[in-house]
Order: sequence, then structure tokens, then C-alpha cells
Amino acid sequence: MKALLVGDMSPTYITDPLFAQKQTDALFHDVRELFAGNDVNFVNLECALTEHDGNIEKFGPPLKACAATADTLRELGVTVCGLSNNHIFDYGKKGALDTIAHLERVGLDYTGFGENYGDSRKNYTVEKNGERICMLAVCEHEYSYALENRMGSRPYDEYDTMADIRAARPDCDRLIVIYHGGKEMCQYPSPRLFKLCRAMVDNGADVVLCQHSHCIGCYEQYKDGHILYGQGNFHFVKPKFLVESEKEKWDTSLAVKYDTETNAIEFVPLHVFGDGIEIAKGEVAARIMDGFASRNEELASGAWRGKWHDFCMGVKAQYIKVLAEAFAPGSTKRQDDNFGHYLDCEAHADVFREICPTANHTNEI
Repeated sequence: MKALLVGDMSPTYITDPLFAQKQTDALFHDVRELFAGNDVNFVNLECALTEHDGNIEKFGPPLKACAATADTLRELGVTVCGLSNNHIFDYGKKGALDTIAHLERVGLDYTGFGENYGDSRKNYTVEKNGERICMLAVCEHEYSYALENRMGSRPYDEYDTMADIRAARPDCDRLIVIYHGGKEMCQYPSPRLFKLCRAMVDNGADVVLCQHSHCIGCYEQYKDGHILYGQGNFHFVKPKFLVESEKEKWDTSLAVKYDTETNAIEFVPLHVFGDGIEIAKGEVAARIMDGFASRNEELASGAWRGKWHDFCMGVKAQYIKVLAEAFAPGSTKRQDDNFGHYLDCEAHADVFREICPTANHTNEI
């Protein structure tokens, strides 16, 4: 089978009117060509499709879009939406249920969401001509994840997720894992993320795609498996909260074309064009792919470890501020809760471990 797998998408104040009008030409330009002739077209839907205004308490922007987003995605050729991410529950149960209703209304499948933790652990399978592929979508612990007694996204669990991969492997020809996690705007994995993605391949995954970082990371072929540590945004054009210094990384992504029969993978560079996106060409494509190739070499050589450290040192002041303010005399509930948020989320905890090493890392006696 042929599969197209693309990253994070959320209409913004710029593009929501275009989604409402189903303006696929203006939104996707020649990217539409990539969706033709495939058996599976996957996109991570990183927002609620709802008119509901009651957003949950959280750090970071709540994301929602118009109901016609589902119609536009269907017209584009999307077949399945990933809902395992940190924004699908931004407008609570009402927003999540509205989203699912709109997807079902237009005949779009979804995966990575359930009525509770157990229900969320359902895989998505596609069968055609005697071939069966399985998709397993999980997210780190950042707001939207399901609880034992509450609906939500399928969370990554260091024990259960590996068990789920092993259990799925005998029943499919190819197994694709979508991992929504990793540090935002970092083009390299943390040591934890590096190990867990390889462990997913060891346990049976053929492809592991890390999303959520909002930038293109690096790739390796590990054993017979493909691991992409950061796919970048698919369609997340000009959000109000975008920092200008991060624009170049934010505006580019890789579409992944995967041939399940041959296990061949191909990366197609995309970038923001006007109020939409297009396939990158010429110097733009060369710049994207040359940077990607350079980071892949750093991954292979081990230089990525120093790059991860440098990134963490660059955001150290932000993390120390959160740590210092929490539960200090006179601290606010918001400051205390912010530390809890950082502690809960694996990517934030990875940064804390890097900037706050224990003496064990230097002990020699």
C-alpha cells in the first residue's frame, strides 16, 4: 500500500476563513497532488472543530477551528486524522465530541482518542489486497491525554505503549507509530526520545514519526525501521503566537511517502506560501533538504547529543524561572501549576534533566 503521512495542522485566524470556504487551491496549492492515488492519507489534527467557547485551563494557546475544516480535509483527500495530541481537548468534552461528530459527518476516520484510557488504546488498521497495516498514535502527557475515567488522547506510556506495539505486530504487515512529543522548536531528540524511538523499532515498529516539535528534525534508519525525530508543521500558517525568530523553522515541514510493500520512505519538503502551503522547490527545497541531511549526519556521528545540550542551555533561564517561582513564598497558584505542567510533560522533564544534572554524572571516586 501507499501511505502519505503529514504533520501538525491547525487553521489559524488567517486560514480559518479559507477552510470555512473550502478553498483547497489557496490553502494547499500543489500539495494536493501528494494526496492522490494513496491508500492512506494521515494528518495530525491539532485543534478542536467546534463553536464552543469554554476552553480548558492550561498553559499555551487553546486551538479550535470551524466545522468546515473536516469538509476541506475530506476534499483534500485525507482519510484518517490523528487526535492524539496536546490540543484536541482544548475545549473540553464538548469540543472533542464536536470534533468527532464533524469527522464522522464527512466520513473521515480518526485514531488516538477514546472514552477513557483503556478505550484510547485502540489501533487503526487498513486492509487492502491481502495486506494489513496498523497505525498507533500516542502523545506525551500534556493536557489532552485520557484518564482512567475520562475521555482523551491516547497517551504514551513507557510500559503499555511497548506492550501495545508488541501485541499489534503479529497481526499486521507494517506498523506505523505516530509519537506526538519531543521539545518544541528543537531539531534534535532528547536522549530519552532517542532511546524510546529505537525501542519502538526493537518492539516491532516499521516507522516512527515524531510530531509536535513544529520543526524538521533529523532521521535515521535503525535496523529495518525508519525514525523521523521531528516532522514539522503540515498546515499551521501564521498563528498569532509565532515568534519571528522561529518563523523559518515553523514554516517548513516534511511530507512522508511510505511504500508498505517495499519499506521505502521518501521525504517531500513543504513550506508556507502566501496563506497556504506548497511543495518547496529550487533554492528553498535545497536549503530545507541540505539542513535535514546535515542533521542526519550529526545524528549518525553522535554530534546530536551536544546540539541537544546547547538547546537546553539556551532555554535554561526559562526553566529555572519556573522552578524558582513555584511554591516560593508569595507564589501564585498559576506559578505553582506551571511547575506541575513542566513536571507532567516528558519533553519539559527532559530539559530539566539536562540543565540540572546530578553529581553522579561527575563522580569518579
